Amino acid sequence: MSSPVFDPQSLSISVPRGPTRLGLSAKLLLLTILFVMLAEVLIYLPSVANFRRNWLNDRLAAAQIAVLVLEGSPAEGLPDGIEERLLEGVGASAIAARVGGARRLLSRDSMPREVGKTVDLRDQSWASAIMDAVATLLNPARDMPIRVVGQAVGQADFVEMIIDETPLRRAMITFSINLTLITLLISVLTAGLVYLTLNWLIVQPIRHLAANVMEFENDPENPYRVIEPSQRADEIGEAERALARMQATLADDLRAKKHLAELGLAVSKINHDLRNMLAAAQLMSDRLTETRDPRIRSFAPRLIATLDRAIAFCQATLAYGRASEAPPSLREVKLHRLVAEQAELLSLGREGPIGFANQVPDALTLACDPDQMARVLSNLMRNAVQALERGAATRDEDAAAPQLAILAERRAQDVVLRVVDNGPGVPPRARDNLFQAFRGSVTPGGTGLGLAIAAELVRLHGGTIELENAPQGAAFRVTLPARRMAA
Repeated sequence: MSSPVFDPQSLSISVPRGPTRLGLSAKLLLLTILFVMLAEVLIYLPSVANFRRNWLNDRLAAAQIAVLVLEGSPAEGLPDGIEERLLEGVGASAIAARVGGARRLLSRDSMPREVGKTVDLRDQSWASAIMDAVATLLNPARDMPIRVVGQAVGQADFVEMIIDETPLRRAMITFSINLTLITLLISVLTAGLVYLTLNWLIVQPIRHLAANVMEFENDPENPYRVIEPSQRADEIGEAERALARMQATLADDLRAKKHLAELGLAVSKINHDLRNMLAAAQLMSDRLTETRDPRIRSFAPRLIATLDRAIAFCQATLAYGRASEAPPSLREVKLHRLVAEQAELLSLGREGPIGFANQVPDALTLACDPDQMARVLSNLMRNAVQALERGAATRDEDAAAPQLAILAERRAQDVVLRVVDNGPGVPPRARDNLFQAFRGSVTPGGTGLGLAIAAELVRLHGGTIELENAPQGAAFRVTLPARRMAA
């Protein structure tokens, strides 16, 4: 008989995925039952001690009645059979009392048996009562009775009795079973009510939040994925409103970044051709220096410098899309001349429709990257010119002529540059996101890239840029550290 051939491929092994995780509702239900049971355990010990105390007090009350019978009995004693019936009614084998210094004894035997322990209920504390109750349940005096002493009524000083502990322990066990059943019932009912309440108030809203977060994760740019907050005024409502604000802001930022990525892709496609065009124009402009016309020869160096700057700008156009502008190359620059060059490129002068004042001191120098600082000035001044041109259409005849002024001064360790105009000012909707691309445009239909680029370049220089509160127009303040270049 041939042995079977083992085929490894026929053996399938199922790898367990680990224990099933309990949900929040199940954990809440189990913890509620556990805590209620723990509370009932803490209540059980005083309860069973109090039950034991009451059980013994009931027997002592019956024993006191027997003592009263003894006090009223004739001198020759009680009739036959009465003592036995009194002891059976109490459930004791002996009852004793001290009356007026004399001890009265009611016993079945001439000599009471030896007791296992004595319980004095006259001055028993709660701690000792609990310990005695636990001892009765766990370590009873099985073969020996117990002696119970209590306060008597009437003329007796005290009353004591000797009883068997077995009925007491049996009654305590029955009481414990009944209390446990009641505790379980209370625990289940309480846990169920707490579970349903918390499931309605907390678990379901949290599940709704979690489901919305997962849906938003799959399509964060979809505005319909933003959660609709409820009207709740508690922490859940605050969490829903905060999540709605966060999702709306994140969706806007993602759309803006996607727009930037698309813009960077588009610019990358035209950057190569534009750079070649500017390089060809630079080659042709070099020939202008050979002309004999002195006026053309005077403008040729500025034209060449402008083309050089435009070519360098094309090389760095994608830097903003990559959010990584090149570190500034610092050198000493006269701010007055840099401002004048930008004003000339924007056709600003005394004869134009917009008045211009270059109030930067001639001797003021700043350690900066001249190309990057030129871009900062160009963006700020161009925004001011556009605002003044928009305001000219609605300007009153008696209003002051449009004016743009550039001011600068040295303050302690900084150089403060201000670009001030008397135009219509910055719209309120643009103030909150003033230096964010596609969100902080100050011109209708603008992208806001100019101010965003200017702010980034200023930060690369270690400075700050902010919008001042001006009674009229707009005033941008640029604060830069006044570094000194090594000689």
